[in-house]
Amino acid sequence: MSRNISIGIDIGTCQVKVVAAENIMEAGNERPKVIGVGFSESRGLRHGYILNQTDAVKSVRQALAQAEKAVGFPIKRAVASIGGIGLGSIISHGTVVISRADFEITDLDVKKAVEASQQEIPATLSLNRKILHTIPLSYKVDGRVVPGRPEGLKGNKLEVKTHFITCFEHHINDLLETLQEAGIEVEDLVAAPIAASLVTLSKQQKMAGCVLANIGSETVSIVVFETNLPVSLEIFPYGSNDITNDIALGLRIPLEEAEGIKRGALIGGTYPRKKLEEIIEARLSDIFELIEAHLKKIGRSGLLPAGIVLTGGGSAIETIDDLAKASLRLPSRVASVSFGDTVRGQIKDASWSVAYGLCLIGLELGEETPMSGEKLIKKTKKGLMNILRQFLP
Repeated sequence: MSRNISIGIDIGTCQVKVVAAENIMEAGNERPKVIGVGFSESRGLRHGYILNQTDAVKSVRQALAQAEKAVGFPIKRAVASIGGIGLGSIISHGTVVISRADFEITDLDVKKAVEASQQEIPATLSLNRKILHTIPLSYKVDGRVVPGRPEGLKGNKLEVKTHFITCFEHHINDLLETLQEAGIEVEDLVAAPIAASLVTLSKQQKMAGCVLANIGSETVSIVVFETNLPVSLEIFPYGSNDITNDIALGLRIPLEEAEGIKRGALIGGTYPRKKLEEIIEARLSDIFELIEAHLKKIGRSGLLPAGIVLTGGGSAIETIDDLAKASLRLPSRVASVSFGDTVRGQIKDASWSVAYGLCLIGLELGEETPMSGEKLIKKTKKGLMNILRQFLP
């Protein structure tokens, strides 16, 4: 029997991360086991999108070579993530008249309603963009909200509120071409914040309402969950590199030293601690103000019982959770991710959550026919509902 193995590739602005995992049987249940990882410094990227494809291909190949050495076979297929400031979020509504003579709602009616909501997206918001994920959030039958799926109910009119996660078309094409040049056939393409949420958030948190904030090197991505569904996604062009730059300017020290101080690697120096804390808190406050402004925009400010969960490389900054709690008036914690005991010392923090989440998605895809290019985009356009329902804890 062939092994059910999945590869996740996360091409971030700071690092390219590759995780290989397989399903194993333990106590009668299947669970994912990480069997190899690889990483390299990202080159040719800015704010999450590819500027120099040649450099990006080299970075991907280097990370793949490490992972291939660990797993013992060449990697040719993978589930990939896409992130950066090219990602976007659109909420749209669609309405259809029930087609059957007995007024019973069918799968076809639901599909038509979702398609109608897509057609209602303003041209200014859809220009140069592709839809990655289509997520129906709620339904109404004859003006009344219905819990769950509406199939089987009877009525005259069906309305749907749909969340579309989009990305600039040329960013998608550049990523697919880069991976193809590196010898990878892309099985599926997933928005990075969604992949990270699969392993950093619990079902209870998603049901109650929370925001996952991934503080990367050059971007901060947030995804807001309610009733188990992602209701909003936003990307900000700021990250932990801005904190490093502020430290370097404020203390007049080289960038390398500033990065070490930020990560807590340099201790016992003569740097004024109070000034250092002020510099870091000032930049983090700016980031949390942006998050707060977005939560106000969507009507969720101070109204997410499960609070904010912090992940990404920037989440390792000391006292960041306390500052988030004070700035957003929400419960706050840094995400903790368990990858099992099989990769001691290789996966150390939640910055690997995107790549690991991609593996989980790939394991569920199983033996489905791999798709790339336009076919892949059409597939991911169909929605994230099955993925979410299958992988939420």
